[in-house]
Amino acid sequence: MQPWYPPFVVGSSSHPSTPSSSSVSPHQRDSDNPQSSLRGQPSPAEAARIIAHLKDKSVDELQRLLKDKEAYNAFFNSLDQVKTQNNLLDELRKETMQLARVNLEKEQRISELRNQCTIIRTTELAAAQDRLADLERQKDEIMKFYSPAALLNKLQKSMAKLDEESEELHQKFLEKDIDLPPFVQKYKKLRTAYHRQALLYLAGKTSLR
Repeated sequence: MQPWYPPFVVGSSSHPSTPSSSSVSPHQRDSDNPQSSLRGQPSPAEAARIIAHLKDKSVDELQRLLKDKEAYNAFFNSLDQVKTQNNLLDELRKETMQLARVNLEKEQRISELRNQCTIIRTTELAAAQDRLADLERQKDEIMKFYSPAALLNKLQKSMAKLDEESEELHQKFLEKDIDLPPFVQKYKKLRTAYHRQALLYLAGKTSLR
């Protein structure tokens, strides 16, 4: 029976070893690339946590994971990283639905304004023409402000700002300008916000294709 596992598993050993405390230092974990999981590859810290789940499994159990898709899926979905990402995806769906409802409400308001302009045009044509032009300009500004491209651009700028802030905080920690407890709290908050916005950005880019 041929292994079916994903391509990124091919380059790794089928008998993972337990990472020692010297092989993965706290500094290395903090400096992991935060965008690696978004590209479909686990970061070194994530890979270490996955290996920790595998270290107590027997050879037969590991071989079953490689050959049995259902067993692999059950193990995969039991990982904390996967559960966290599924929760984020649920939040993303809810936020997307909320954005859709807001956009529908704005479209209804724009439709009402058009109807009002039609009534005005039949009674006070000159004034209505000026008013219509003004309303159309407002509509264009609103649609431009809430266009998918504009929203994605704002999201991308926000992601860049969060990434920059987290890197600055990390540098302060390396220079011992901040203690570990406040660093962990602030850094976790920044990276959580960054990854949440990154998921929204990827979902938006995908929906525009």
